[in-house]
Amino acid sequence: MTSKPREEVRIGLIGCGGIAGFHMGNLLRIPEAKIVALADIKEENIRRLQTNFPILSGCEVYGDYRKMLESSKLDAVEILTPHTLHFQQALDSLKAGLHVLVEKPLVCKVEHARRLIKEAEDAKKVLMVSYQRHYQPMFRYMKHTIESGELGDVQFISALQGQNWLQSTRGTWRQDPALSGGGQLNDSGSHLLDIILWTTGLGATEVHAYIDNLGAPVDINSAIALKLSNGAEATIAVVGNSPIWWEDLTIWGSKGMLLYRNGRLQHVSWGANAILEPLTFPPGPPSPDANFVNAILGKEAPESPAHCGLRVIELTEAAWKSAKTGKPVKIKQSA
Repeated sequence: MTSKPREEVRIGLIGCGGIAGFHMGNLLRIPEAKIVALADIKEENIRRLQTNFPILSGCEVYGDYRKMLESSKLDAVEILTPHTLHFQQALDSLKAGLHVLVEKPLVCKVEHARRLIKEAEDAKKVLMVSYQRHYQPMFRYMKHTIESGELGDVQFISALQGQNWLQSTRGTWRQDPALSGGGQLNDSGSHLLDIILWTTGLGATEVHAYIDNLGAPVDINSAIALKLSNGAEATIAVVGNSPIWWEDLTIWGSKGMLLYRNGRLQHVSWGANAILEPLTFPPGPPSPDANFVNAILGKEAPESPAHCGLRVIELTEAAWKSAKTGKPVKIKQSA
């Protein structure tokens, strides 16, 4: 009696820099994932990744991802390159008949997000963005609490992200607009914007922003006021010149509030026993990579679909425009 062959998803990595190590750590935990090809314009990036993960020593290697798409037998790719490269690489991969997972942000222009989503839908391929917070228990709790109605109607949101982004990224591609597409708002700030929209299920309809580059070629500090699709208001502060890493997210609802404080979550409701502890976190996929593979195999729905990337770049692009013009910008929600 022969055993049923194990399902397998053959994956190529486009980009083998620092973030590739994070994804490799996830992929090695997935029995169905097989990394067969690596592409990077810098040979040293490929060598470093292979040194850190000897299992990759037998992979096909390419200096041009297009050669990999032409020559390697693949089911899917993960795109782990600087931000402005995502669109063309993802488009080429979808046209090659592959499923695609893209590091955040999905793209740097709204029109590019819409194009990729349509391409993926037409090709019936999985297209996801690697927003890892969708897989983290605290944020899943927040989303579940809001979706269940336990928090009531979302009425106000306040968010703050402080990082030493200005100094830590100086001299890197992240401060080169040609590669980054923008500053902290489009980089680590992308996670903050996404988690607000994803946990609440709301979209931004109007944005008024002030942005300071602090002498850098890209945005560093951003102060953003939002109107959300249910009529609620939100304020977002992204501080890229902070001596420590700090993040706050508070969501007020008609039945209580959620307070995320630098890795600690509290759920406060009206009544004598205001703080609900301990919290029970709903289960979910362990990582975007695991969810990506299972979505390809038809075992799970994508938890961080490309649509989330579209919502984020809609908000980001509107904030950039508002800061430039000094006027509020309305956002027409994509279907």
